[in-house]
Amino acid sequence: MENNQPRKVKKTVIIMGYECNNSCRFCIDANKHSFANKSTAQIEKEIEGARKRGTTYLEFIGGETTIRPDFLSLVKTAKSLGFETIMMATNGRMLSYPGYAEKLIGAGLNSVVFSIHGHDAKTHDFLTRSEGSFGQLVKGFNNVKKLLGVEAIGSNTTIVNQNYRELPKIGKFIYGLGIRNAEFIFVDCNEGAARNSFEELVPRISEAAPFIRQCLDIGKKGDFGHWHIRYVPLCYFTEYLDQVSELLEVQHFQTEHLGPEFINLDVEGSRPKAGRAKTAKCQKCRLFSRCEGIWKFYLERRGDDELQPIF
Repeated sequence: MENNQPRKVKKTVIIMGYECNNSCRFCIDANKHSFANKSTAQIEKEIEGARKRGTTYLEFIGGETTIRPDFLSLVKTAKSLGFETIMMATNGRMLSYPGYAEKLIGAGLNSVVFSIHGHDAKTHDFLTRSEGSFGQLVKGFNNVKKLLGVEAIGSNTTIVNQNYRELPKIGKFIYGLGIRNAEFIFVDCNEGAARNSFEELVPRISEAAPFIRQCLDIGKKGDFGHWHIRYVPLCYFTEYLDQVSELLEVQHFQTEHLGPEFINLDVEGSRPKAGRAKTAKCQKCRLFSRCEGIWKFYLERRGDDELQPIF
């Protein structure tokens, strides 16, 4: 019998190191700054290995990729090997310099995801703890838009106590930039700063969900491709299942992560087991088999009273 399932995109995410020119309050890498950045030779070997394993989608993340002096040469290496997508996630600050943005795009970078954590400087700069970072982000976005077009640009927004009530405004701001590929990410509290300062940073899912849904409505009403939520229990988003990133990832991607201190060759398969959990309360929910649950440390701290099984 012929298999009509679409072939999954092989994606390799190279975590280059944890150094950054921001100091985000919620940083998942807050406890990892003692790990040395990867060397140029190490990353070149990882790029070559990924291509040999059939990867067509290569993503660079940090820390902050653009503060590495060797980043241009690493992008050139990736281009020479023929990856279809060469992407990076960035805070956008270095891209505010037009000359640098031009060199990076010229080297072969063809997709950029900007981290946008507020709709204005007050919220964004507070969360990044870097005065002026919002202004540089906007300049960086405009520079890349001129070079690549807005279709090649995406965004990610980490949802924390300090910005969840502003999510509808953040969504409208991102939409106003022309971005139609946006992710809104419920903060990972299993490690890093959100674990260290749990009550300060991590919102209750029951309180944040109405604001998240208002933000998701921007994409739902616009009926465009990728305006998604990530890392939430499905019981709060039954009308938005086509906007839950994990549900689509397992259908379309085969992802591996190569970090300074770890290698994960099956991200989609390992994430539900390693990071998230469901409880006995969830067993009879009709979404049980599709849902990845909520962060394990969240359940440790708050229990499962907020979970709402769907029958």
